[in-house]
Amino acid sequence: MKKNARDLLRRSIRTFFTHQKQKQPLTMEDLAEERYSYNPTLRWNSEVQSYLSNAYGPFNFSRISKALTRPSCYSCIRVNTLKSTPDAVIQKLRDILRQNGASISKCDIAGLEYLVFVKGSGPHSIDYGCTVDGNVTPPKELLVSRKCAEAVLRGAEVYVPGVLACSAHVEKGDEVAVSVSIEQPGADGGWVVGITRGTILQGSQTDPYHFERSGLYIGRGRAMMTRSGIFRAPEGIAVDLSDRVFNLPSFRGVLEGEIFLQNLPSIVTAHALDPQKGERILDMCAAPGGKTTAIAILMKDEGEIVAADRSHNKVLDIQKLAAEMGLSCITTCRLDALKAVCSRNESDNMSNLCCTEDNHGIKIQVSNLMKSEVEKIESIATERLNAEKDFKKSVTNEKAHERTYISRADIRKDMRRKRNGPGRNQCVGGKAEKSKGFAPNSFDRVLLDAPCSALGLRPRLFAGEETAESLRKHANYQRKMFDQAVQLVRPGGVLVYSTCTINPGENEAVVRYALDTYKFLSLAPQNPRIGGPGLVGRFEFPDGYIEEWLRPGEEELVQKFDPSSPLDTIGFFIAKFIVGSNKADLEISAT
Repeated sequence: MKKNARDLLRRSIRTFFTHQKQKQPLTMEDLAEERYSYNPTLRWNSEVQSYLSNAYGPFNFSRISKALTRPSCYSCIRVNTLKSTPDAVIQKLRDILRQNGASISKCDIAGLEYLVFVKGSGPHSIDYGCTVDGNVTPPKELLVSRKCAEAVLRGAEVYVPGVLACSAHVEKGDEVAVSVSIEQPGADGGWVVGITRGTILQGSQTDPYHFERSGLYIGRGRAMMTRSGIFRAPEGIAVDLSDRVFNLPSFRGVLEGEIFLQNLPSIVTAHALDPQKGERILDMCAAPGGKTTAIAILMKDEGEIVAADRSHNKVLDIQKLAAEMGLSCITTCRLDALKAVCSRNESDNMSNLCCTEDNHGIKIQVSNLMKSEVEKIESIATERLNAEKDFKKSVTNEKAHERTYISRADIRKDMRRKRNGPGRNQCVGGKAEKSKGFAPNSFDRVLLDAPCSALGLRPRLFAGEETAESLRKHANYQRKMFDQAVQLVRPGGVLVYSTCTINPGENEAVVRYALDTYKFLSLAPQNPRIGGPGLVGRFEFPDGYIEEWLRPGEEELVQKFDPSSPLDTIGFFIAKFIVGSNKADLEISAT
């Protein structure tokens, strides 16, 4: 029997004995209510579960796991104070969200008054119309992927690409229930989505996916397409949800440039860095640009922020966001955080770069070499296009009466092109200049918001992919990035390290490594401080590896955001370091 079937059985037994205690007869409605509900159990790797239970305590870890399966009950909006005010934004949002009836208020935390909170609601109990006069009639339904469901729980729509399976005979306009497919244990010991897209769902227990959907229903609405249309259309909304388990407004395309939807701990991270006007700041892993633009606004757009990321397309996203928010102090570059430091004579000479502007008016650094490469690519592309035209013309003349065959692969490729836009080599718009790195001590402040296991993000419906070994690899990767970041901060400067995970190995253990390795570093108080303390102690893994965390007195100098706390945020961690003035002396002696 599969684990989720056992979970269903246990819940059914609990329901049975609850009714027995209350001396009430168990009805079909009770069993249907149990099945058609939202009551997920977050699955963890057994070693990871044991590790985190030891770190937080079994009761607290159970609370954290449950909180992670639910979204925050509010949306946190950062107002672009260079373009608008919180009061003006609140009035506009009230006009836009009038029909939604959402509660909108200004943040009352000192220093964060420019934030606006829009309150959502949930979890709601939804009537899926599955019981009539005591008889259970399974509703028509759509089964969506886990990632689609996590987005829907945050307020997104059910889009066609996220639908995996559907009941038979679903017509446009039919009322349908929306359920979720979660990864299941695979034959090789891993995790798989054991369902083929387009599968017909059945409501009876003979359906092989019947138990997998129990307790995983996220809403009810009207089908916008027929069953066949859903699996043929490349895009579009599959279901117009009228009832959601969690009702959070969507801000897609709302007040662009004036507001930015961002998690509260991420905004606090920008404040912890405490940027000042005229300083030179590096955001080492900047995409998608939320913290970068928050720092720029705190600096009143005066100074220089270098926003780096290893992904070409993500750098372009940062450029687009900066342009949208009207910020001119942000310079972008493509850079691997593990290669952020170079010798002084190899460091980028920014004055030798030619600054151009794209259609959005944002500054983009493009070297003369890059320009020549773009022109070369354009000429090659033109030659190939002309050659293809000549070839097609000759084929048409020779085989005028024959039908041209276009493969399905070509059709899919063409559809992807239309959906994703031209590739980077065919695009003559924004370009992301590749950096060779920066000279040591070249920044006043550095933010390292490190790539991590992301075990603090919510809603999260599955966590089994992370193992004790993979968590340890994340931590090793972060230490290497920290080794780069610490070299780039000048003596007397500030280094802020943050993650969106609850894993102590990527949080407290990295802080321990930093303090033990670099004697010129010291933890500094953060303002505002609204998160909780860090973890003190250590953990010994079954293989003998010992992970050291914080020492007494250090726990109050970091901020740890617990997703189960009254703040109702994602899981997050922030540490702020002051780089001592003795750093230069230590570097000279080491040399």
